[in-house]
Amino acid sequence: MPDPRAFWLDEQFDREHGVHGRGRYEAEVLRRIDEFADTWGDFAPVAFAVTSWRLATELSPGFVRWHRRIISATCARSPWDGSLVCAVTVASRWPAELTWTKQWQRDRGWQNWPQLFGQFTTPTEQDQTRRPYLRALLQVEAPVPLDDLPPAPGGPDDDVAAAARRAVAVLARELNDLLAPMVGQLDAGVPAGS
Repeated sequence: MPDPRAFWLDEQFDREHGVHGRGRYEAEVLRRIDEFADTWGDFAPVAFAVTSWRLATELSPGFVRWHRRIISATCARSPWDGSLVCAVTVASRWPAELTWTKQWQRDRGWQNWPQLFGQFTTPTEQDQTRRPYLRALLQVEAPVPLDDLPPAPGGPDDDVAAAARRAVAVLARELNDLLAPMVGQLDAGVPAGS
């Protein structure tokens, strides 16, 4: 069974809901072009890619879509060496140590992640007053390869929207390659090698 997609671009929705012959993401990049000002002509593509990713994920719905288990995904420039790093939060089942016995639960009705139409959600305020919740999260922090990222444009008159789209596509591909096997294993619900 192939791994599910962890990240992908919603090109169809972007085109269908664009304006004046532009996709939503392109229009957003052009509307917020000033947010790229610190990236113009940078010899490293990192800051430009980070800004491109942020704009793509801030759209509602996002230009970048992700698997239902992924709660958040950010990209940043590493303060250590300037490389590109990601931080992704993934919804998980309880760790095995908590599933071997229910003794720790003491009949309190502990609940896992609530789901609404298959999406992992936060318990409502009302639910939190009725029963305890234990929602396991995995925090992935990893480097992202720079190899295929486009160079940062020299200025706002360059084709910024096309470069931003390319940067987001590369980041989505790299994050998908990194996380799709993990998401697939979590969805399978069985330990590897079983």
